[in-house]
Amino acid sequence: MIVSIRSEREEDAAGIHSVIERAFLDAAHSDGNEPRILLALREAGALTISLVAEDEGGVVGHVAISPVRLSDGARGWYGLGPVSVLPGFQGQGIGSRLIERALDELEASGAAGCVVLGEPDFYARFGFGVVDGLVLPEVPPGYFQARSFTGRFPRGKVRYHGAFEAGS
Repeated sequence: MIVSIRSEREEDAAGIHSVIERAFLDAAHSDGNEPRILLALREAGALTISLVAEDEGGVVGHVAISPVRLSDGARGWYGLGPVSVLPGFQGQGIGSRLIERALDELEASGAAGCVVLGEPDFYARFGFGVVDGLVLPEVPPGYFQARSFTGRFPRGKVRYHGAFEAGS
């Protein structure tokens, strides 16, 4: 199996939707809104980075990065997610490759940093960590982490794009 990572194309939309839907179908932490979130981000033109993992011409994984707002006014910060890989392809490093490539592209674009809501041990592998004074309201602190590309971290509350409220 040779999985390639590339930017999404217009014709990938249905495949991406299917991957996200299937990847989060039985996830305990999911409310089932992930496909709607991505659609709303795409429709709003808020997908800063959208990459697919492709195997034999089919989409088997996806990662999105979109802008976030910070209450301290810091600029250049983004949110990672959703990240999804088809169940039959999970555990093979595809999600990690998607995340690494997305973060590399984000850093190369001149971004200040990235935040993520997710499993602390998993995202620590990519340089994310809990930052004192940086919060996502109503989320347990250990599950909200940040990675700075500049060595400086903002303080205050983070707000994801309004698309993350899609279908809620």
